[in-house]
Amino acid sequence: MKKRDNIITVAIDSPAAAGAGTQAKMIAKKYNLFYLDTGKIYRFIGKLKLDNKKRFSYNLIKRKIRDFKLSYLKNKSLLSNEVALSASRIAKDKKIRDIVHKFQQKCAYNPPKKYRGSILDGRDIITIQVKDAMFKFYITASLEVRVKRRYNEYKKLNKKITYMEVYKSLKNRDKSDKNRKYGPLKKTKDSILINTSKLSKKACFKKIKDIMDKKLNN
Repeated sequence: MKKRDNIITVAIDSPAAAGAGTQAKMIAKKYNLFYLDTGKIYRFIGKLKLDNKKRFSYNLIKRKIRDFKLSYLKNKSLLSNEVALSASRIAKDKKIRDIVHKFQQKCAYNPPKKYRGSILDGRDIITIQVKDAMFKFYITASLEVRVKRRYNEYKKLNKKITYMEVYKSLKNRDKSDKNRKYGPLKKTKDSILINTSKLSKKACFKKIKDIMDKKLNN
């Protein structure tokens, strides 16, 4: 794995809808870092499986990842509940995780030259993908707060889904993410815990920024 020298690497792990993606984007913008939402890659493959039930294979995934463009992750259909469940199922497959792992590490350790470094968020970034990251954050929030956030997201997208459906979906996602055999979601001793339940986006960002500035300016 080719690694760029002297880059900033930030790793974030979090359960679904804890606000990690929002914070990662804000951090990326502030410090000029290449941002990768790793969960969206699994959603991309999850949708690939739904759209190619008969042709779905490891070779198809390898081909799609080889020609992968980050613009693919902006597809709003990736936000559907059906795609989320499909992504959660395929994320348990070790072979698929290995294919995605190589791509994620390339993004983390060798981001485009115009960036000062990289920031990745997901479920196993600290534990598996970028173990030696300069900054490690575990972002979380209560299940109730996360359900409310996700439900409001769906409402803005005019998705027809009930609050209880979102509650059950997130509860199942948590169980699946924390108990899967490969790359389960867990907080490490060396990661900084940030609970966003009672924090505004701005307050959460300030907390992370203060931590990063202290280390970067020393």
